[in-house]
Amino acid sequence: MTTTSAVLFPIPTSHILSGFTTCPTLSLPHVAHVALSDKALGVHKVSSRFTHNVVVPPHADADHSSAWEALFAAGSIAPGNKDLPPGGFGLYMRGPSAFKDELAKAGDDAQEVLMSYEVLFEDGFEWQKGGKLPGLYGGVGEFSYGCTGGRNTDRCQCFNLRLMWREGGLGELYAYVPQNDANTVALKAVPRSHQNPDYGFSVGRGLWTFEAGEWFAVAERVKMNDVGQANGEIEIYINGASVIFAKGLVLRDPEAPGSSVQGLHVQTFFGGHTAEWASPKEQKAWFTNISGAVLSTTFSAHDEL
Repeated sequence: MTTTSAVLFPIPTSHILSGFTTCPTLSLPHVAHVALSDKALGVHKVSSRFTHNVVVPPHADADHSSAWEALFAAGSIAPGNKDLPPGGFGLYMRGPSAFKDELAKAGDDAQEVLMSYEVLFEDGFEWQKGGKLPGLYGGVGEFSYGCTGGRNTDRCQCFNLRLMWREGGLGELYAYVPQNDANTVALKAVPRSHQNPDYGFSVGRGLWTFEAGEWFAVAERVKMNDVGQANGEIEIYINGASVIFAKGLVLRDPEAPGSSVQGLHVQTFFGGHTAEWASPKEQKAWFTNISGAVLSTTFSAHDEL
């Protein structure tokens, strides 16, 4: 196994039913190569004020030959703020058609999905108070979109599992999940976690630290629970190492038994919603090697450790 495959697919690869990657050098069974393009990746619901141009990033090499570029304008903040400059970008992606079809088929069972990417913050990146990074999203149909920003309606029908950087590059999972006691207990059980007043959970803050000028591989594994059971899981891997593992979750609420993983919410911006979160200068980040896999339902990462 190459280093790149180990960090993008940090699970036993024999359990991959169907997968894809934009990494040009990666070769694994059942993992298809696709272009880093909106059409190939099933991109939709693109935030209109922002760009995600494909460029040659800094520190380019055979594994990192092209990337989506995020431009954070000086003073930019959350995309919903129309009074300050736009910064970052936002889109949803379902993956290529074969992966999307496998997701839909797996959604009828105890679905288990892994999606990953690599991110590079420019040299000298100033973190300010923090900002958002891509993560898995899901739910029931259109309810799966917009499960963020303090939304408190239809929360049993959606989840959003983006990451964040905080001051000094501290990393965390910023989770919006169905509001129930099982999820509160499970997420608070992860070290350095707390529930925020906008209904999101800061999970595992500081269990890893992003460094400017270096590629970081982020992988997120989600196992949907069986309806009526609290046996769902969320796991975050950084550069191939498991840093967050939450179990005993109810992501598929009994009131929304059709809830499933829909894809990756590729969103990045500074914020928070107030000016003290704004980017202190114009700066950039790059995202590449977008990858995903639907896993065998017999797979349990921690049973094999």
